[in-house]
Order: sequence, then structure tokens, then C-alpha cells
Amino acid sequence: MQIPLQITIRDVDHSEALETRIRDKVAKLEEFSKHIISCRVVVEVPHKHHHQGKQFNVRIDIGVPGSEIVVNRDHAEDVYVALRDTFDAAKRQLEDYARKIRGDIKAHEPRRTNESEDEAGGQ
Repeated sequence: MQIPLQITIRDVDHSEALETRIRDKVAKLEEFSKHIISCRVVVEVPHKHHHQGKQFNVRIDIGVPGSEIVVNRDHAEDVYVALRDTFDAAKRQLEDYARKIRGDIKAHEPRRTNESEDEAGGQ
């Protein structure tokens, strides 16, 4: 990664375990994809008073050449489950990005009219 990892934790009890889990998840993304230029992770508890219990929000911004992958997930009650789900979604988006730059995802050709109908109409 060209730009150091940025971790922001808001309104959540900061712990070394939480930060270590984030660093481990980012390291796994880096092993999976060498295209990552930067990564920002924000973990917070939004101020929503109508929910009972804590609602965690995890946002990951991953900079890749020519694009940015943004994943934003809310999860009730467990910050570690929220991290897992968000990083799983980020990995899927990185897989899609890798397929796209390799050319595995082909652009759809415009739909053409049925040539047999054109030929039948002209006779």
C-alpha cells in the first residue's frame, strides 16, 4: 500500500484488539489484491436514538488505480461481526475490480434485431 492505513474509531470503546483485528483484515485484503493504493477504515456508533442497543457502522474506502471501492455496512450489537461482514463485501468488490482490469468481464454488445426477421420482411 502506497499510503499508510488510516483507522478512525468514533464513539466506540477503543481497544488494541479492535485495532489489531482491523489491521489483520486489511493485511488479508493486501495479500489478496496487490492493487490497493490506500485504505481508510471508520468504525462508529451513529447517533440513532430510536434503536435499542448499539448499532455499529463500518466504512472502508479502498483506493485502487483509477477507482475507489467504498463499502459501508451497519450491523447491530457486535462490532466484530460488522467488521467481518464489511471486509467480506470489500473482498468481493476487489474480486470484481480484479476481473474487470484483467478483462474477464466483457462489455455487453448492443442488442441486434433478429436477422432472420429482417430477411423474411425483405422477401
